[in-house]
Amino acid sequence: MDRFSRSELLLGEEAIEKLKNSKVAVFGVGGVGGYVAEGLARCAVGELTLIDNDVISLTNINRQIIATQSTIGQMKTLAAKRRVEDINPFIKVNVSDMFILPENAHEFDFSAYDYIVDAIDTVSGKLAIIENAYKHNVPVISSMGTGNKLDPTAFEIDDIKNTTVCPLARVMRRELKKRNINNLKVLYSKEPPITPYTSDEQTNKRSVPGSVSFVPSVAGLIIAGEVIKDLIK
Repeated sequence: MDRFSRSELLLGEEAIEKLKNSKVAVFGVGGVGGYVAEGLARCAVGELTLIDNDVISLTNINRQIIATQSTIGQMKTLAAKRRVEDINPFIKVNVSDMFILPENAHEFDFSAYDYIVDAIDTVSGKLAIIENAYKHNVPVISSMGTGNKLDPTAFEIDDIKNTTVCPLARVMRRELKKRNINNLKVLYSKEPPITPYTSDEQTNKRSVPGSVSFVPSVAGLIIAGEVIKDLIK
């Protein structure tokens, strides 16, 4: 018996061995991405690269698995690395504190991975991740908007061309079409965004979306499950 014995009962020994030899990059380890990393680590993925340039703040505690009173002020990548290594001391965890943009995406070796997860917020960064994943023929899954949502049962996995309701997916469809990318696996919500109560908090001159513990966490674990299933076919 070992830490993955219960998973092996469902997936089989061959699948677990394949996962142990898989390399996954997770861009963004916040509300969604933190749970993606958690799900992958608990399902025997052997190497994770975590990319995020943010630090943990008090307002992250309501929804981010790496955010606790003791981790406030730490880099998110460092807190996620420590947590993942505590789950599985045999996993290899690489961290990068880069803020990915079209201008610096070439600095990241996309070809080194079996799967890419996009769990960041900025459209320009998401497009850079997706374009480079396609360029290197690496499977990629992208998280659409999870803010201002209260229904975790409204999430679906689909091709972006089939998405409805989600404002971020609408923007991404348009921008991807300009780049001749017509297919992309995404997680999105069919729940119409809720108008949040007014707040004085602002980030980069835009309103901060509302969030709860049980929505981005579900989104992250759904994505982790999709990555696992794709890796083992």
